[in-house]
Amino acid sequence: MSKSTSTQSITTLPASPTDERRSRMIKYSVAMGIRTLCVIALIFVQGWWVVVMVVAALVLPYVAVVVANVGARPAAVPQVTRPGAIVPVILPPADAGTSSAPAASPAGHRPPQDS
Repeated sequence: MSKSTSTQSITTLPASPTDERRSRMIKYSVAMGIRTLCVIALIFVQGWWVVVMVVAALVLPYVAVVVANVGARPAAVPQVTRPGAIVPVILPPADAGTSSAPAASPAGHRPPQDS
């Protein structure tokens, strides 16, 4: 019995925990920086801008956590194009000795025919 083992391609591996954590911290810090600016802006703004700054300061912590945690996962795993998928290999028929057509080369190209 042979066990089929699938090897992990380097292009399908997720980001390292250190890189993922760093990305989340940057996203969260940017959102908290914007929140801090909203709180400081409360001192200087008047009218309906006060309501906008208060709502932003209250909503941004939740948004920051969601964006930092959910946005860390890639949308799709990139697929690697293999050379065999680009140039198909044309194999000769099983009874190659009886065929009048020249055999295909390994790259799928036929040799030039003599006229």
